[in-house]
Amino acid sequence: MIYEFEGRTEKEAIDRAAEELGIEKDEFDVEILETQRSGLFKKGHVKIQVHTDSAVPGKTAVSAVSAPVSEPRPRRAPRTASRPDNEGFEQNMVSFVEGLIERMGYEGEVTILYQEESKLGLKIDSEHSSILIGKKGKNLDALQLLANIYAGRQGREDMRIILDSENYRIRREESLVRLAYTVADRVRENRGSILLEPMNPFDRRLIHTTLNDISDVETKSEGDGLYKQVRVYYRGLRRG
Repeated sequence: MIYEFEGRTEKEAIDRAAEELGIEKDEFDVEILETQRSGLFKKGHVKIQVHTDSAVPGKTAVSAVSAPVSEPRPRRAPRTASRPDNEGFEQNMVSFVEGLIERMGYEGEVTILYQEESKLGLKIDSEHSSILIGKKGKNLDALQLLANIYAGRQGREDMRIILDSENYRIRREESLVRLAYTVADRVRENRGSILLEPMNPFDRRLIHTTLNDISDVETKSEGDGLYKQVRVYYRGLRRG
């Protein structure tokens, strides 16, 4: 389910969401829809969407679409005295992803990149990495989604699986940050706006947060569906 909240800052909007929904902050995903800096005659404003798996009584959802594909939201693990065997789970995940790659007709080796309390990073080494990553990382995102579904079927809904290959995730973030600053400079120079290519929620949030501290530039997500576009515009520009 998806709910919308507003606040003067991103933190205030997220705090309000947690309070009104009655759930912890780590139990939902946040997507920034719009951010505006405060000024002499204008208060700051941030609009967010909160993605959660369950409906909240007394709260009307905006939509029932699923959570972001690039990083599926982990659920809080049940508090029990015993935990599943992590080592066995990790090896199952490695074998599963290698099996996916093999069924695609390619060879690849999967190794554990890092292990955190609620996150498992897996690295794919293959001569066909460019194909496995796909355009804008869409193939890698699809593999990652399947891996997270499998983890849930293993009883590990609390564990989020992150797939990477050729350090794509880091390179993608660095590229988006550079893009955000370049577009901001063009917008400030032209006193206009620029609409970026469609992006998944994780990439859009990175653009929003990167430009959040630039006083004369604002951002807003536009469009429907999972892959929306971010418009970067000069502050004070009348939006049509």
